[in-house]
Amino acid sequence: MTDTQFQKGPSTWRIVLAAILDFLTAFFVLGYLVASIFGGKTEEGFNLQGGPAFLMFALVVAYFVVFNKFLGGTIWKRILRAQR
Repeated sequence: MTDTQFQKGPSTWRIVLAAILDFLTAFFVLGYLVASIFGGKTEEGFNLQGGPAFLMFALVVAYFVVFNKFLGGTIWKRILRAQR
């Protein structure tokens, strides 16, 4: 069998690293944006409670769903070439 018959996927470490970096990026960027809108910014960063915290977590989930399903992969998956 030739190499063209086996399509090797990305390395596991790339997939795991992309997932971690995507979560951290989405958490901090979206958290800061929600905190800016709803007044949760602090000197150390942001502090979200109640509705704004729920909104931020919903946006993080939406980030993964929208990017993976409709845009061909998340930001870090594209950067690290960790798409399956």
